[in-house]
Amino acid sequence: MHLPARAAAPAVTPAPAPARGSLPQISTGAVAVALVGGVVLTALLTAVAVSAISVAVAAVVLRSLMRPGSGSGGFTKRHHRR
Repeated sequence: MHLPARAAAPAVTPAPAPARGSLPQISTGAVAVALVGGVVLTALLTAVAVSAISVAVAAVVLRSLMRPGSGSGGFTKRHHRR
């Protein structure tokens, strides 16, 4: 009885492992996108913080103007006759 010859399997070589301590390869486009995204997010956060501070200052000023009896001509219903 004659058995058919088996085809030899191609030799599989494993992929070379990266050297210890080497950094993975990152494209410059990905670095640029990350930097631009960080700058944009930082600018937006700064704009929100400045707006919040402006609203807080305006609220304090309006509160001091609305307070009755404030010495610098606040909105009061008292009229002084001389």
